[in-house]
Amino acid sequence: MTESLEGESTSEPVTPVEGVAPEASSQQVTANGPADHRATVMLLGSGELSRELALAFQRLGAVVIAVDRHYGAAHGVADRSAVVKMNDAEELTALIGRENPRYVVAESGVIATDALLAVAERDDVEVFPTPRSTRLALDREGMRRLASDELGLPTAPFWFAGSVEELGAVAEHAGFPLVVKPVSGVLRDGQSVLLRPEDVEPAWQRAIAAGRIAHSRVMAETVVEVDYEVTLLTVRTTGPTGPALTFCEPIGHRQGDGDEVLEVWQPQQMNPAALDAAKSIAARIVNSLGGRGVFAVELLVRGDEVYFSDVRTRPHDTGMVTLRSQRLSVFELHARAILGLAVDTIMISPGAAEIRYGGAEAPVTEPAAADVTAVLSEALETQESDVRLFGRPDETEDRRRLGVALATAPDVIIARDRARRVGAALRKLW
Repeated sequence: MTESLEGESTSEPVTPVEGVAPEASSQQVTANGPADHRATVMLLGSGELSRELALAFQRLGAVVIAVDRHYGAAHGVADRSAVVKMNDAEELTALIGRENPRYVVAESGVIATDALLAVAERDDVEVFPTPRSTRLALDREGMRRLASDELGLPTAPFWFAGSVEELGAVAEHAGFPLVVKPVSGVLRDGQSVLLRPEDVEPAWQRAIAAGRIAHSRVMAETVVEVDYEVTLLTVRTTGPTGPALTFCEPIGHRQGDGDEVLEVWQPQQMNPAALDAAKSIAARIVNSLGGRGVFAVELLVRGDEVYFSDVRTRPHDTGMVTLRSQRLSVFELHARAILGLAVDTIMISPGAAEIRYGGAEAPVTEPAAADVTAVLSEALETQESDVRLFGRPDETEDRRRLGVALATAPDVIIARDRARRVGAALRKLW
């Protein structure tokens, strides 16, 4: 049962604990008070992935406070909850000051960075990812300049444009094909491939309209012929001897059926030279960002050559395959690293996942219980399979996750086939 926080400004009502007066319940669960000495974790973001992370923290004995601009999935499992304007620095700072958490964990892309900077200066609170990482996660231009200009990491040739005319000039200079992305937003949202001059205007409009943060700049990138794309989950911890990095087995992924399906598998086979290069790139960008937790480093691979593409400073969709492929999932790794506990990245079985999406504005349908049961029965007939169904829109992203099909097998090829079969059965729900 979740409990609401007292005194915050909310845009919709939050239900207190049944049968307990607000004043009494607040005293009972004050995390740093005499009644409870457990670590308190404030999650800024309450989507479906935040729910998995909240559970991971709770299993390690932490008290979890879920915060977002709307009621979300994590609110349903958290010990306490709040609904606030997370891009309002004053309101967010006041909430953190009242609750006095030990850890503040940013799980949403729309957060007042000024509030995180102010809180990070306190000695009694740790902020993850670091405020700088949170800002760069919203700024593809800043992240790319850090990687290329400051760290010297190999990347595809890129340019930035602040108008459709500038983008047209870039296209004329760079040639076609050219990938155009918004400077802020979820991976692949608002992305277009320019094949001819007539594509410039539609690509510009699509890019600047993407995401929930207003922006008027785009990134243009030369199309690099690659063999595959890979996510290298990198766990950064700190201990008596200083920071340490641990790598999960590489995760391969590809987009299918437009933007509606993401296929993911682990491990993605890489030759030794490419794997060494990937780890070197990941180590340099992650150590530059600092902090503790899981970083999803996105890479492009061609033979022995590896190019940096992007980095996610928190668990993301490609990591969901670890719910079945690893001993510790990406959420458990993130929670352990933040709490300063030991981690391991052991893969226990090759695995695959198929993640299904719907548009952010699509209506939330509620199939009859009998329909869900019949579909699940069919889906789970596949060997070594599992599913996750997402019942609420996720406020942290611009497209809504509907469900995840998971499978393991003796090898990746069989695992991918099984995940596709599970996913095909689940599609009957949508």
